[in-house]
Amino acid sequence: MGGDMSLNSNLTHFMTTLTMESLDIPPSSAFSIFIFGIITYCLILFFQSMLLVTIIVKRDLHKPVYILLFNLSICDLMGATAFYPQLVCSILSQTREISYPACALQGILLHLYGNGSLLFLTVMAYDRYIAICKPLRYHNLMTQGTVVKLIFMVWSINFAMIGALFVLTISKEICRTNIVDTYCNNPSLLKLSCEDTRVVNYYGLFTIALVQGSSIPIVSLTYIKILITCLSTKQIQSINKAMQTCGTHLVVFLSFEVNIFLLLISHRLEAVSPHLRRAFGVSVVIFPPILNPLIYGLKTREIRQTMFKFLQRKISSI
Repeated sequence: MGGDMSLNSNLTHFMTTLTMESLDIPPSSAFSIFIFGIITYCLILFFQSMLLVTIIVKRDLHKPVYILLFNLSICDLMGATAFYPQLVCSILSQTREISYPACALQGILLHLYGNGSLLFLTVMAYDRYIAICKPLRYHNLMTQGTVVKLIFMVWSINFAMIGALFVLTISKEICRTNIVDTYCNNPSLLKLSCEDTRVVNYYGLFTIALVQGSSIPIVSLTYIKILITCLSTKQIQSINKAMQTCGTHLVVFLSFEVNIFLLLISHRLEAVSPHLRRAFGVSVVIFPPILNPLIYGLKTREIRQTMFKFLQRKISSI
């Protein structure tokens, strides 16, 4: 009997059509925003693809920090692809309806993007700490095998945490069809249920505490040690190089962390304006995927030079 009820519940989920929060776009502005969405997504695809191809093609970039950056770009592409095509189709069709499976898939991809980005940025901070504070041991500590293990560990943790979260959420019966957000995510999917959702909420808070509670102290501690090492080093050239590479990573980490923190707080506090919550939610998906390759591409000399040479060859061959 219990199995039949679970099966019926799953079938109901697959057949349910949900309605997302209105975009509040005036008809006169719809076409402009539609074009803006397509251009933004195409730019993200272009910049991220350039970064990925550059790291693959250039053998000098087959180093731990760039291999980790490669995985960060995959996370960014995952988030952008989950958000932009659905948004553009929504504007084009002038409907905010979405099937439950499509909504759940979008939520899973966006959470994998957010969680994965934070985990990879944390591992990149550890890599920078070893490179600057223990330069003589760097090649022994950050071997190819170690980097592969770290990448496998991050993706495994990411898929396990987000997979378990959505299994718990999807198992709940739903009695509403309104998604209280501009895109699908776990909090908005959970709000569709009229069952007791305390276990899912506790698990969600546990994952937030685990990821945020580990990434912030690790990044803070590594950068404090990097700063101390740089101040104790008398070589100006070494300090400048360290500050350049670390500054780039720190800007990306802080911008992402602030975005995520504001979004999480806006979902937990009922007093927060829906418009403000919507702005925080959209900024997490829009800014990091387009800014990350620009920040790393323009601030990292090896990547910048390789990109410019590649573009020059392509332009001259046209």
